[in-house]
Amino acid sequence: MVDYHVLSLEEVGGAVTDHGVALRIEDVPWVSKQLWAPDAATKNGQYYLYFPARDKEGVFRIGVAVSKRPAGPFQPDPEPIRGSFSIDPASFVDDDGQAYLYFGGIWGGQLQCWSSGKFDPQFQGPQEARGDIPALLPRVARLSDDMHSFASEVRQLEILDEHDQLLKAEDHDRRFFEAAWMHKYKGKYYFSYSTGDTHYLVYAMGDSPFGPFKYQGRILEPVLGWTTHHSIVEFKGKSYLFYHDCTLSNGVDHLRSVKMRELVYDADGKLHLAQKK
Repeated sequence: MVDYHVLSLEEVGGAVTDHGVALRIEDVPWVSKQLWAPDAATKNGQYYLYFPARDKEGVFRIGVAVSKRPAGPFQPDPEPIRGSFSIDPASFVDDDGQAYLYFGGIWGGQLQCWSSGKFDPQFQGPQEARGDIPALLPRVARLSDDMHSFASEVRQLEILDEHDQLLKAEDHDRRFFEAAWMHKYKGKYYFSYSTGDTHYLVYAMGDSPFGPFKYQGRILEPVLGWTTHHSIVEFKGKSYLFYHDCTLSNGVDHLRSVKMRELVYDADGKLHLAQKK
């Protein structure tokens, strides 16, 4: 993308307002090209937009921009967040006011290039491996109180199977690929993500924002379009899944449009799509 727009709606199913350009690629001095999927959070009476883009060396970093309004325009920091890499940032502010940033995306998102702790453009990672090799893991860091930097080391986020073992690289239906998201419900932390090459939206649950998280199941089956990216938010007392597909463009060039579905929790806290009315 070359810019970001902010959309809003007053009622589910109601009219959608496009508030215009919130941030442009030419506004960010460190970016060479390719704004990818962003996320936003509010804290300290301000709004913070986290966005991935390629720096002047072609390496994906994550930047932050701030505004007093949720619709922007956003003013970016002159440099990316120190220690950031890869794509798909998801910002989460916990009940105690502590904020976290989750991120990572394999292949085009370069996560596999950081397996040694330093950027290696030739490293392809274990994702095509067979046998007992763990999958690549998403990343998380605690954010500073001003929301502009990391206040902790970047950590790997463990996703476990039913036997409390790390998901394997060959487990394409369940392992992490991209599109990290975090939300909280009744004291439990829900980490959801896309399996990428199999196109499922799935989730795992844990007792800490740092995990570990145990895999629970699928939220959404594959949609028309190469991949799915999402968020889960509360709106007027109900939970909703926001995501995208390509139905309006009939899949041409993967042009995407926004969708939303209501989510419900069962007695065990498991997530389900609400039945369509």
